[in-house]
Amino acid sequence: MQRPTLGAAAAALLGCLMLACRQSERPPAVAAAAPRAAPAPEFRPVTDEALVAATAAGANWLSYGGAYNNQRFSRLDQITRANVSQLVPVWVFQTGIAESFETTPLVVGNIMYLTAAGSRVMALNAATGEKLWEYTPQLGTTFLCCGPNNRGVAAYQDKVYVATLDARLIALDHRTGQVVWEAQVADSREGYSLTMAPLAYAGRVVVGISGGEFGIRGFVTAYEAASGELAWRWYTVPAPSDAPNGWWGEWRDTDPFGTPLHRDIPQEKKNSSRYPNAWRRGGGPVYMTPAYDPAKGTLFLGVGNPSPDLDGRVRPGDNLYTSSLVALDAMTGQLRWYFQYLPHNVWDLEAASPPFLFELDGQAYVGHAGKTGWLYVVRADSGAPVLRSDNFVPQENLFAAPTPEGVRMAPGANGGSGWSPVAYSPRTGFAYVLGLHQPMIYSAGAAPWQKGRLWLGGSFRLDPESEQFGTFSAIDVRTGEIRWQRRVPVPMLGAALATAGDVVFVGQGSGTFDAFDAETGELLWQFRTGSGVHGGPVSYLVDGVQYVAVAAGGNFQLDTPRGDDLFVFALPDRRPLYRSGGYDEGRYTRAGPIRHGAIRQVPAGGAGPAARGAEAESGG
Repeated sequence: MQRPTLGAAAAALLGCLMLACRQSERPPAVAAAAPRAAPAPEFRPVTDEALVAATAAGANWLSYGGAYNNQRFSRLDQITRANVSQLVPVWVFQTGIAESFETTPLVVGNIMYLTAAGSRVMALNAATGEKLWEYTPQLGTTFLCCGPNNRGVAAYQDKVYVATLDARLIALDHRTGQVVWEAQVADSREGYSLTMAPLAYAGRVVVGISGGEFGIRGFVTAYEAASGELAWRWYTVPAPSDAPNGWWGEWRDTDPFGTPLHRDIPQEKKNSSRYPNAWRRGGGPVYMTPAYDPAKGTLFLGVGNPSPDLDGRVRPGDNLYTSSLVALDAMTGQLRWYFQYLPHNVWDLEAASPPFLFELDGQAYVGHAGKTGWLYVVRADSGAPVLRSDNFVPQENLFAAPTPEGVRMAPGANGGSGWSPVAYSPRTGFAYVLGLHQPMIYSAGAAPWQKGRLWLGGSFRLDPESEQFGTFSAIDVRTGEIRWQRRVPVPMLGAALATAGDVVFVGQGSGTFDAFDAETGELLWQFRTGSGVHGGPVSYLVDGVQYVAVAAGGNFQLDTPRGDDLFVFALPDRRPLYRSGGYDEGRYTRAGPIRHGAIRQVPAGGAGPAARGAEAESGG
């Protein structure tokens, strides 16, 4: 029996219905964002009012630590732990300088100020990455222990300030990059250099000196921001008349928390008459940008190693104010207090990581991650010690005296925490600390000072039998407990960024940029950069879009893979589709295409009608 068939119209209708059903099962198409012109650069001045008001970074990243408190905390919350896995790169800028990329960019409005190795400075459009200007200083003599590093600039009023490797402070016009003034901070031929990002406040720009491995006498200097005139200078190593007992100090045989330092105090006191002028080349560099309390008018800074690093015989005493946290009057440079957490340091475990300020229960505190492997907390008004955290890296044979034969100790001379800035989240109460585990063999040996030569008083070298790794730790500043910690494959040098979205960003020397849950430490997102990530990540807002930027270019000291990239990320559903400009149709005279063999050459004498007819018949 033959089955009935559908009529043509019915079959067509059924087909349409089936197609409609299939189409209704598809997700709705997402409309493509309409391209728009990139925002024009807006060079805005950085005012005292804006700097003082910024207790956290927001739309702008105005100073090295995000705000004067150095917390490296952003109150932006578009990017959260729920959506950070969706981050995508939106632009990349390449500096052309593949060496030690340790900078923290500043963002003012929609302008980003970026530095690279060799003290170079660039201004970029923060929304697109377009380079607006570049300044390359002509450097004089330099003696560097740890690479041609530069960690950033200061922006203040209509100027950008960069500290150079040959120990100059230079003020640039923020619109053009042209030099407005420059000051010679110290003689680079003596081993002085500058690598830190300066700090600007209340009409002043302050900068600290590097070069502690060359037998310098360290200091911090403030200049008038408008003119470059010297405002004040404070020496980190006091002359005999500058402190009650000179740089000899109190001859302490333990640290402030009672840990033995294994000093031979009687012998040191005997040596004090033999080396009465050791303070003149006593070291005391200030590598990193201070924190600042504008309400109290106080600067907080960390002071580095005494010199020579390992030979304590030729520099008896506590060696004030090295390996200390220090508070200064910001307008006069006068000392307000000091907290020396490692007297007579013969292990190069100085204060390198910049201090940060925070409050608990109405009381202000200063935090600092030491190269010793502990996080220290002191009162901001007096420097009185409050807390020493659980150790965030392994400690082995700690504070053993170096010998001519060599002594193995951990942490090694890089830390602990090296120069890496801590991020602090007031939401979690955690300090996020980058750590290094690099056990080293310490050997002491007498060596005279020589101009322009490393003066270590011995050597420290990596123990070839020990593995190296890094740690990333969340430390509760109220209790000193490590709430979570992640072991990473390469010792960490760089910086962390904490955000109001409860995300913590940090880079790895192995070549990834990571995002962790600020509360639990869960890895939420990772992006492979191709080179070591040792720059300071920042977050900022342009046209309502939150961006995260980080420099990836390797590190001289750890010899991680080099590069020259600044990566900038955003959420895909928030990023605008910018176009750099319209592309007009090319306008010029065109001769038209020619197919080979289709046209014959006309004889020089001209062609008669017969010749033209023959050409036409040939198919020309």
